[in-house]
Amino acid sequence: QINKMFGTVVVGVGIAGLARIRDLMNPMPSSPSEHLKLLGFVSRRSFGNINEAKQISLEDALKSKEIHAAFISTENRSHEETIRMFLEAGKHVLVEYPMALSAKAARELWEMAEQKDKVLHVEHIELLTEEYKQLKKEVAGKDLVKGTLHFTGSVLDENKTGFPAFSGIARLTWLVDLFGDLTVTSATREKQKDKNYSRMTVHFQTANNKPLTWIEERGPGMRREKKINFCFTSGCLENFPQAPRSAVGLFMQDQNLFAKKLLGQVSKEELAAEKWRILRCLDLAEVIQQHCEQTEKICS
Repeated sequence: QINKMFGTVVVGVGIAGLARIRDLMNPMPSSPSEHLKLLGFVSRRSFGNINEAKQISLEDALKSKEIHAAFISTENRSHEETIRMFLEAGKHVLVEYPMALSAKAARELWEMAEQKDKVLHVEHIELLTEEYKQLKKEVAGKDLVKGTLHFTGSVLDENKTGFPAFSGIARLTWLVDLFGDLTVTSATREKQKDKNYSRMTVHFQTANNKPLTWIEERGPGMRREKKINFCFTSGCLENFPQAPRSAVGLFMQDQNLFAKKLLGQVSKEELAAEKWRILRCLDLAEVIQQHCEQTEKICS
């Protein structure tokens, strides 16, 4: 494995895709990423070349014997289909979250990856931020009494990004990673079509029956921001702990993790815990969507 090189292709060149191309072309010295070699990118738009990376067709990417792995950075709605194509073609896959817009599809894809003995890696850069790492240290070992995570951001095109429980799964992932398994007790969504405004409110219980609330709010001109209020038996945390800036970019950290998996350097326990968390969060996202859609029907 020491000298093994994995040919890679980037599919989709939005903001994430361009970051992927940049990081694949400039791997961190003596990091696992040095085992990844960018052989091209796929896009519906025609670019020709981006830096030294050349554009190739989807068919060629799927057929190529030189390409061992695909980085999928397309819109959320097309993740499922794109993952399936590359797994069927016998390639390893790195995909931006959410890996699919239904829990069933995600489980099928995961099983397929396991049957084909391929790495299916879902990017979760929100767990790699210094802000989050500090928060996790701060929360560790404390007894939760109740908590709220409130996210605001600009308007998304739900036809592309999916229901807010899926497009906002980064927040859900934080809550599950911080406080363990959760159960949805209720979920509602308020929409003001004329104002392009949406607010989803989800109530959970932890395994110890403590209440957690997640609010995902989006509207024109809303600042991208997370607010927390976690109360513990020892006191409340209302601001993020101060965190230094990381020397290594988030996509690069994620790319290193993917390369480590390809090289067989991640333990079975870690892989199993990650699989559980990813699939569990998608299950919860689906339950949330069902709750919200039921109450919307009643209200209309």
